[in-house]
Amino acid sequence: MSLRNRLTEFFGIEHPIVLAPMAQASGGRLAAAVTHAGGLGLLGGGYGDPDWVRREFDAAGDARVGCGFITWSLARAPEVLAVALNRNPAAIMLSFGDPEAFAGSIRDAGVPLICQVQTLEQAHAALRAGAKIIVAQGAEAGGHGMSTRSTLTFVPAIVDLVAEHSPETFVLAAGGIADGRGVAAALVLGADGVLVGTRLWASSEALVPPSAHQRALRASGEDTVRTRVYDLVRQLDWPAQYDERALRNAFLQTWHGDESHLLTNLPEAIAAFEAGLSAADFDIAHILIGEAVGLIHDVAPAGAIVAQMAQDAARILNRGA
Repeated sequence: MSLRNRLTEFFGIEHPIVLAPMAQASGGRLAAAVTHAGGLGLLGGGYGDPDWVRREFDAAGDARVGCGFITWSLARAPEVLAVALNRNPAAIMLSFGDPEAFAGSIRDAGVPLICQVQTLEQAHAALRAGAKIIVAQGAEAGGHGMSTRSTLTFVPAIVDLVAEHSPETFVLAAGGIADGRGVAAALVLGADGVLVGTRLWASSEALVPPSAHQRALRASGEDTVRTRVYDLVRQLDWPAQYDERALRNAFLQTWHGDESHLLTNLPEAIAAFEAGLSAADFDIAHILIGEAVGLIHDVAPAGAIVAQMAQDAARILNRGA
C-alpha cells in the first residue's frame, strides 16, 4: 500500500514525511538524506546565522531541501531569509511568531510557506499569511513549543479548521511521532503527513554529539520536562508563552522550578553551562528532545528511518483496510 497523497504529489516526494528543521541539528547531510529517501528535508536555520545556512545548503549538495527559521528571531536579522531564498528552497518554514512580515517575500519567490502552530488562533494567522502547509504541533514535541495541547486532539482540530477555511492547504502532524504507528495515526486523524524531529535527531547524519545520542537512548519519555532553564542560561529572549522540552539531567534538577534563584545566580550558572557544553557533558548541557525518545532504541541512517516508518505505516493502514 502506497502512502502517496496530495502532499507527496505537490512536493514530488514518495513519502509524506518531513524532517523537522531542528536548530543546529538538522544540517545539510541530514536534510539531504531525508530527501533522497523519499521524504522532504528541511535545514534547521534556527536563529538565523547566514554562514550556517550557506554552509548547510552546500552540504545538502543537489538534494532539494527547504529551510526553517524561528520567526521572532528572524525579525532581528531578516536578511538571512534572502540567503535561503537565493538557494531555491523546496519550502520555507516559520515557527514561533507572526509569519506575516515574511510571507510576501516567500510568496514572491514562488516558495511554499510552512507555518508551525500550537493554537487555533495561530492557525488562523498562518492561513491569513498564505501558508501552504500548516504544522499542528502537540506538546509532546521536543524543543520549543507550548504545553497547552496534545497531538492527538490538536491535529484533527487543525484539520477541521483548515477544511473549513482553506481546504487546499496541507496539514502536517508533529509531536510524539517516531515510528510507523505515529505516521499511520496522523494520517487517520486527517493530516496529510508528518513532521519528524526526535526520531531523526537520533540519526547518524544529525549534527548531534555521539555522547548526546547515547544519553538519549537510555531515556524514556518520562525523563523529559518542559522548562525555560536553558533559554535563561543561553540568554535567549524567547516569548513568555513558549518553553522547551528537554531531557532531565543534574543541571535541570538544580534549577528547574527555581528560576528566581537561577536569575539571582545567573552569571555562575551560565559559566557552568558553557563549560558543560564545551566538554559535551550532558549532565549539564542541554538535549532538547521529545517524549518520543522512549520509542527510540538505536541511532540509524536517516534514509533507513524514513523507509521503515513509511513501510510500517503502510502495513498498518493496509491491515485496517
